[in-house]
Amino acid sequence: MGSRVVITGIGALTPIGIGKEAYFAGLEAGQNGISRITRFDPEPFTSQMAGELKDFNPHDYMDRKDARRMDRFCQYAVAAAHQAVDDGGLQLDREDCERVGVVIGTGIGGIETLADQVLVLDKKGPGRVSPFFIPMIIANMAAGQISIRYGLKGPSLTTVSACASSADALGQGLRMIQRGEVELVLAGGAEAPIATSALAGFGSMKALSVKNDDPARACRPFDRQRDGFVMGEGGGVVILEELEHARARGSHIYGELIGYGASLDAYHITAPAPEGEGDRKSVV
Repeated sequence: MGSRVVITGIGALTPIGIGKEAYFAGLEAGQNGISRITRFDPEPFTSQMAGELKDFNPHDYMDRKDARRMDRFCQYAVAAAHQAVDDGGLQLDREDCERVGVVIGTGIGGIETLADQVLVLDKKGPGRVSPFFIPMIIANMAAGQISIRYGLKGPSLTTVSACASSADALGQGLRMIQRGEVELVLAGGAEAPIATSALAGFGSMKALSVKNDDPARACRPFDRQRDGFVMGEGGGVVILEELEHARARGSHIYGELIGYGASLDAYHITAPAPEGEGDRKSVV
């Protein structure tokens, strides 16, 4: 199987708490992070609720110039990585940074910036489109920005596999360490899809819950009365570390990641195969 891999740092930006402690406290309290959208007027949309990050300030993690040059999803990824590095007591200036990788998943990337800049193009012409437009929307910029921020020169990858993107990121990070390519990986994901274009698109698919009168109970995927999912945003990054490396630096170990499996049922673009064959095949 190769090297054993453990989790030694956690960063979390969620609708129920910013940071590991606040997030865990929210979970223990049964807090619900879904409410009516406040970022824009949701009235014209069939689904008018989401899990927003209401207390996030990017300037807690980066300077204003850097924040302006990142889409919201990238800000979330960088902030979550910052938290994970701090939580894990990781002193990257003492590490061989060619032996540290980054794998960050995202399903959509910078959709908010994409929609905004298309409007700029339409209203003001091509000369007014931001020179940072492309770097802000591409999915791999989250992993790239984290790598640049810390000078990490190991593999830098982006997993884009819809709702499985972050799970695949952890799995790829696990395999990198097991193969002996690296000793550490910052792995996780970030998403910032609460934009008018995404809400309209998912709404047109009839994929979103329309229980707008009861946001706290709208997200219930295993309930017979479910009517769709609820959009959310956030970022999560963990430090995956080779076990002996973690022990040598005295890391706090949260747990061990012992396996990863992936498969596709090749059935439909949104619906799973009714017999669950893809799920069964992916079990380690």
